[in-house]
Amino acid sequence: MAKKENKSTLKIIPLGGLHEIGKNTCVFEYEDEILLLDAGLAFPTDGMHGVNIVLPDTTYLRENSHKIKGMIVTHGHEDHIGGIAFHLKQFDIPVICGPRLAMAMLEGKLEEAGVRDRTKINTVMPRDIVRIGKSFVIEYIRNTHSMADSFTVAILTPLGVVIHTGDFKFDHTPVDGEHFDLQKLAEHGEKGVLCLMSDSTNSEVTGFTPSERSVYPNLERIFCQSEGRLFVTTFASSVHRINMILQLAEKHNRTVSIVGRSMLNLIAHARNLNYIKCDDNLLKPLHMVRNLPDENILILTTGSQGEHMAALSRIARKEHPHINIREGDTVVFSANPIPGNTIAVVNTIDKLMMQGAKVIYGRNQGVHVSGHGCQEDQKLMIALTRPKFFLPVHGEHRMLVKHSETAQSMGIPRENIVIIDNGNIVELAEESIKVLGKVPSGIELVDTSSSGMVSAKVLQERQVMANEGIVTIATAIDWSGKLLAKPEIHLRGVVTCIEKSLLQKLVQQRIEESLSLHWQELSHCVDNGDSEVDWSGLEGILERELIRFLKRELQCQPNVTLLIQIPEAPAAKVTDGRRRRTRTTAQVAS
Repeated sequence: MAKKENKSTLKIIPLGGLHEIGKNTCVFEYEDEILLLDAGLAFPTDGMHGVNIVLPDTTYLRENSHKIKGMIVTHGHEDHIGGIAFHLKQFDIPVICGPRLAMAMLEGKLEEAGVRDRTKINTVMPRDIVRIGKSFVIEYIRNTHSMADSFTVAILTPLGVVIHTGDFKFDHTPVDGEHFDLQKLAEHGEKGVLCLMSDSTNSEVTGFTPSERSVYPNLERIFCQSEGRLFVTTFASSVHRINMILQLAEKHNRTVSIVGRSMLNLIAHARNLNYIKCDDNLLKPLHMVRNLPDENILILTTGSQGEHMAALSRIARKEHPHINIREGDTVVFSANPIPGNTIAVVNTIDKLMMQGAKVIYGRNQGVHVSGHGCQEDQKLMIALTRPKFFLPVHGEHRMLVKHSETAQSMGIPRENIVIIDNGNIVELAEESIKVLGKVPSGIELVDTSSSGMVSAKVLQERQVMANEGIVTIATAIDWSGKLLAKPEIHLRGVVTCIEKSLLQKLVQQRIEESLSLHWQELSHCVDNGDSEVDWSGLEGILERELIRFLKRELQCQPNVTLLIQIPEAPAAKVTDGRRRRTRTTAQVAS
C-alpha cells in the first residue's frame, strides 16, 4: 500500500482584528507562499496625540515580502481596505482581487498615495474563482452586510477548504436584491470545510440581526414629521442606507446636498456602478439648496461617529463655513457609536441640541441596524458550512469567547476551536489545529508628516507634553566653563507655584554647580596651548542634572529641551565636530 504523502501545514496569522474592532488583516502561509486577506485600519484613541490612523505592525510582512503572492479583499469598509495604500509604500503586492465597489474606492486611494503602480487590481463577481500562487484558489461567495458588494471567501488550499466569512449577516430582504448565496455555502459544507473563520462582532447578542429594510419605515416617519431642514448622518460606506435615504428624499420632495468628502466619493463610485440609483436632479451642491424652503432640504453628511474633522462635528462646533444649525432643524443619527466613539458622539449631539436642533438618535429609534450577524446568524453559518475546526475572528476577547461557546453548542468539539490574539501563528493540518508561536503584532501609527509613521518614542514625548508640558532652557557657555548670560527659561503647559525669576535663579545655580564639578574632566589643553572641550559630554551631564532638578522642584515630569550656545572657535577645538548651537530633547525619568 502506498505511503500517505506528508503535506505541509497551513499557517494562519492574524495581524489585526482580534481583541479589538478594526484593522482587520490576516496572513495565510503555505510553504513559501503568502496570501493576504484584507488590510484595514483603526482610528486613534484619545492618548494618541496627532495620530490620524492606526495600522497593524507589518514587520512580518516586510521580512517575508518575497513570499507575498497577492491579496484578496472581502469588501470596501475602511477597517478592511484602509491600510493597503500604506502597506504598498513598504512592500509590493503583486495582485489585489476584490469586489467592484471596493476596488473602485481602492484605486482612488492608491492614486492619491502615489502607489498605484505597485500592484495590479482585479475585480471579481459572485462565484468567480481566482488562483493566487500555486497554493491558493479562492471562490467569492456573495454575502449580505451593511455595505454593498460584500463577500465571504472559500480558500481552497492543499489541505482543504478554509472559509472566511468576512463581515456578514443573513439579510433575507436585502435593499439591493443581492441575496446571500446560501446554496454555495451549503455546497462547501457538504463537500467538507476544514476550518471556518467567522465574524464575532455581535456574538453577545441573541437572535438574528434585523434586515436593513427594517429601518425604512422609521426613517419615513421622520421624513413625514420633520417640518424644517432635515440632516441625516450615517457611515459614508453604508450604501444600502444611503440608497433608502435618497429614495425617501425623492418621495417626500426634498432636494439633497451631500456634505463630506468621503461620502461624496463613495456615492460617486456607487452611482457609477449602479449600487445607488437616483435622478440627477435630486442631488444639488450646497449653494443651490440654500434658497429652497426648509421643508424641501435634506443635508446628507458625514460625522456619525463624532470624528473631529467630519462635517457634522464642524457644524456642531459652529466651525463649518457654509452651514449653521437653527431652530426647527432635525438631525438624525442613523448609526450607533462604535466602541471608543461614544463620548465624541454625545458631545456632538449636545452641541446640536444647544443650537435648537431636534436630534434623533439611539437604538430605540429604529433608525439603524447592524451589519453583523448575531448569535442565530452565527449558528446558521456554522450549520451551513459544518466545519471541522473553528476560529472566531473580528472582535474583542469576550466576543471571541462567546462565539466559541456558540460553536460548541453547534457540536464543534472544544479541542477543535482556538481563541487567538493578533500575531499568533495558527498551524492547521488535516487532523489538528494549534497555536505554534507569535510574530510581531503591535501597532504602527500614522500622522500627516512627510514620513507618515509615528515612532513609540515620539508618541511618548507627545503624551508627556500633553500631560505635563514642556520646559525649554537656553544657555551660553564660554571656553573657561563660565556662563556668558543668565539662562533663558520658557514653560509651556507646566503648572507651578514657583516664580519664573526664582526658577531661573535656581536653574542657573544648578548649571554653575555642574560646570564647577565637571569642567576639569571635560576640558584639557593640547600641544599648542589651546583648550579642547567635550561639548557633547557636557551637554549630557547638564541634561541629566536639569532633569532630576526640575522633577524635584516642579513636582511633575515635563518634557525638557536644552539648548546650548558654545563660543566661536576654530573647528579643531570642537572635539566631537558639533555645531556651535546644539539642541537636545529629554524626557524626565519616571
